[in-house]
Amino acid sequence: MADTTDWKKPETSGQGSATGSAGERTGQAKRGGGAPGERGRTTIADGVVEKIAGLAARDVAGVHAMGGGMSRALGAMRDRVPGGSRSVAQGVKAEVGETQAALDLEIVVVYGISIREVARGVRENVVAAVERMTGLEVVEVNIAVTDVKLPDEEDDEESESRVQ
Repeated sequence: MADTTDWKKPETSGQGSATGSAGERTGQAKRGGGAPGERGRTTIADGVVEKIAGLAARDVAGVHAMGGGMSRALGAMRDRVPGGSRSVAQGVKAEVGETQAALDLEIVVVYGISIREVARGVRENVVAAVERMTGLEVVEVNIAVTDVKLPDEEDDEESESRVQ
């Protein structure tokens, strides 16, 4: 972008020496964009918001796991593959716009804990984390409880393989 600032030529006296500074500004810069922190555009990928939301949801007491049965099964297989790692975004789907985000979460709740209270806690934690870290307005957080973890059930992630 061209700089449209007006510059004043240095003044010289009859002796040939400069009496003014070499580049004294006489006008304001006519640059668009305002403050330096506001110049340019920042985009936030859906996956970034999904990771933030997934971590925030897991922090809520009563959330046993994230994702539906199939995604948890695939996640358990991925964990067993050398070099594979658990996805913190498992069970989270985000739609991110210029200034807003909408989220869909699938959770597994621990048996005996109020599902409504867990869902409320997840919503509050996810909204706070996403808005604080991204500056996006979270317009909705839809929560689907896909399962209840019973006390005597083994975790898919923790079960031993029959063959070694």
